Amino acid sequence: MLSYILRRLLGVIPVMVVVGVFVFSLLHLAPGDPAAIIAGDNATEASIARIRASLGLDRPLLEQFGKWAWATVQGDLGVSMFSNVPVTELVQQRMGPTFSLAFTTMAVAVIIAVTLGVLAAWKAGSLLDRAVMGLAVTGFSVPVFVVGYIMVYFIALQWRWLPVQGYTPMSEGFWPWLRHLILPSFALGLAYVALIARITRASMLEVLAEDYIRTASAKGVATMPMLLRHALKNAAVPIITVIGIGVALLISGVVITESVFNIPGIGRLVVDAISRRDYPIIQGVMIIFAAIYVLINLVIDISYSFIDPRIRYS
Repeated sequence: MLSYILRRLLGVIPVMVVVGVFVFSLLHLAPGDPAAIIAGDNATEASIARIRASLGLDRPLLEQFGKWAWATVQGDLGVSMFSNVPVTELVQQRMGPTFSLAFTTMAVAVIIAVTLGVLAAWKAGSLLDRAVMGLAVTGFSVPVFVVGYIMVYFIALQWRWLPVQGYTPMSEGFWPWLRHLILPSFALGLAYVALIARITRASMLEVLAEDYIRTASAKGVATMPMLLRHALKNAAVPIITVIGIGVALLISGVVITESVFNIPGIGRLVVDAISRRDYPIIQGVMIIFAAIYVLINLVIDISYSFIDPRIRYS
């Protein structure tokens, strides 16, 4: 087991190196000059050159990358070009809303999707099964911002059940915190419900066709214990895998959702940084997102060995 975990940990290192090179190259080779944006429309070439020198943008790309990579390894993500505030401090200020939205979204998606997928597999071919699959196709086809605006119009503006936008920290109360997250969580989570429900149904159908399930049913094992204890446990590896894939989709979805619902999270920070070409913020946030994604997938890989011990020897 320890050898399996160590192999997975060592595999993280080259992934993060490749991500670092890609993020740095993508931003610095793209058109646009942050020094010109900082200097303003009426700036002279001399003033732009001075700003570029002060930011280190006049140095060779290899030298810039080496300096940035060494600082990143030490936990220093740099300083914003516009606000002169450390990137780590800016991220910490925005972390609460983003993590709250991500947690509630995945909780809603997993609970609803796994339940629907299990029921659809149990009642395969029925009206319930067709309804679940129809919802899955619709949820995965409609963009997040379209779902968000529809929910805002009806639930928030027409019926006034929930607030239109904004965020309230949990320190001001659990219900005010949750109340501002219900709409964006359901809008963002619909795509994940569709994805996870389809995979859960397919995986459950395969397991329910096994001989040991038919034997358990013939012996009189109750339906719920058979579905949850025997079938769902053995169908869990593909379901956990697609939940990990959902984390990658969640990263891009958070940016759009925070803009639609005016949530002051990391997604909004990235949107503002991209419009101003604030390299340190964009690089820092992308590295953090990549590290979180790699870490979650590492945890998922390790969890496989607990669900199916044969995997740790592969």
